[in-house]
Amino acid sequence: GDDGRPFLGFETLTLVSIDRTLVDVDQLTQEERGWLDAYHARVRDEIAPLLDETTCRWLESATRPLS
Repeated sequence: GDDGRPFLGFETLTLVSIDRTLVDVDQLTQEERGWLDAYHARVRDEIAPLLDETTCRWLESATRPLS
């Protein structure tokens, strides 16, 4: 933390897309938008190779960048 003491964090255990229809993009900061875009890129990179073509196309659409 800011006081120099170490702190715990979280590790992602599962990778799933975040439903874009539930995200009010206008309420996100640029940093939050960047985090969501980076997370969705990670989901695509790691999950897409495991999917069939149709499902992969859905994943590409579901995880497209916000901007």
